[in-house]
Amino acid sequence: MPATPIQALQEPAPELLGFREKSSYGFGNMASCLYWQTFMVYLTIFYTDVFGIGAAAAGTMIGLSRSADAFFDPVMGMLADRTRTRWGKFRPFLLWFCVPMAVMGVLTFTVPGLGASGKLVWAYVTYNALMLLYTAINIPYIALLGVISPNPNERTALSCIQFVGAFAGGIIVSATLLPMSKVGGWLGARTVERGWQMSFVLYGVAAVVFFLATFFGVRERVSPPRAQRTSVLRDLGDLLTNGPWLIVLATTITFILFGAIRSSVTAYYFKYYIGSQTLTLPAFLPKSAAGTQTWSWESLVSAFNTSNQVASLVGVMMIPAFARIVGRKAAVVVLLVIAIASTASFYFLRPDQLPLIYGINLIGSVTGGPLAALLWTMYADTADYAEWTRGRRATGLIFSASIFSQKQGWAIGAWVALALMQSVGFVANAAQTPTSLHALVLLMSVLPASLGVLSVVLVLFYPLNEARMSQIASDLRRRRALEAAGNATDGAPGHA
Repeated sequence: MPATPIQALQEPAPELLGFREKSSYGFGNMASCLYWQTFMVYLTIFYTDVFGIGAAAAGTMIGLSRSADAFFDPVMGMLADRTRTRWGKFRPFLLWFCVPMAVMGVLTFTVPGLGASGKLVWAYVTYNALMLLYTAINIPYIALLGVISPNPNERTALSCIQFVGAFAGGIIVSATLLPMSKVGGWLGARTVERGWQMSFVLYGVAAVVFFLATFFGVRERVSPPRAQRTSVLRDLGDLLTNGPWLIVLATTITFILFGAIRSSVTAYYFKYYIGSQTLTLPAFLPKSAAGTQTWSWESLVSAFNTSNQVASLVGVMMIPAFARIVGRKAAVVVLLVIAIASTASFYFLRPDQLPLIYGINLIGSVTGGPLAALLWTMYADTADYAEWTRGRRATGLIFSASIFSQKQGWAIGAWVALALMQSVGFVANAAQTPTSLHALVLLMSVLPASLGVLSVVLVLFYPLNEARMSQIASDLRRRRALEAAGNATDGAPGHA
């Protein structure tokens, strides 16, 4: 029976998502972050101290590779927007590319028996191939956030669950990678090179399982308007004239640089500045940690990064309620200011002040961790804003171009960190000069904090507050109801 005019104008209630579907979506980011957390925290030290590439060469390789791969992101987004399958636009990419990415991950963290030139070629080929496969699966995964539900509150919940998965994956890597990969570690590796390779066999299997859980567990519900006519130039034009998206993009780039510079040198900071430490810990802790014992730098950095991820996870779980009370924009500003102050304070901390180092880092992580979740929710809002103002929607392009900015930020951050270390005389696996150690302290504190301040300034100009997004969501629901009613009338008997 065709819809009546009253039915057509009635605004449908936004669909609420079940826990199973939300948690299934989170598994996808858990899989991605088995690799992304490694890229952020351990990739630089793997290439310099395990693979055997100089700091400058490693920084150049990572920077060029990430920058080149980043230009593939918008292409992947537009390809996903134009994909038509019985599973939807974005879900099938998780099925198609999860196994190839797992295989390439093992090859990337395999150290071949080649000379210096051959090893550098191997690093370029395998790392670039891994990043392309990561893009082919991660761009569609992120774009799912914009099409699983049209409800802004459900999107905020989804984004937070997505980052619960991200930080869970980060916890796995932070807590297990160094203990598994070291000689005689959990996997019983006879060499550190073999330990890294075996670790990524395990991570690859886990990633395939998690990606498949997302593929089978979620649905796509938001589609572009049926009358939409798209072209590459029109999509790009809509993107580059989307003011709110440009503001979130600029905020993301500076925020990513804020995190990338610091993450790229964390392992170096502990290996060369903090070093091994003899600590006396309370008796109520597990026997492996309680009492007086010497902690290696690997154990200290693993504990630091793991506690970082746990604190970030706590922050992400708390943020939906906080964002509903103060609004997403205000939440971003407040959390950024606290995270910046925590980071800057590392300039004043000495190697023997481990309780302060860990405690202040926990504060920065609880407040800094949720920021990425909030920014992704804001990207979904900019996709709605584009449909509201232009009558066209390119969700994949919105998110892929945003991930482009992330990769550029991480590329620049890693390159800046390693280039600065090289310029002050850093030599892998050797005692560092006072100048080199001071550079590590700056890279952990003042330099990233200054970029965080720029992020605060940029986000103040973001115009899509809660009231405006509520109106946009309401208008779009009415439009879709009218479109659905029109389609039903056109297809009813007796109508041309």
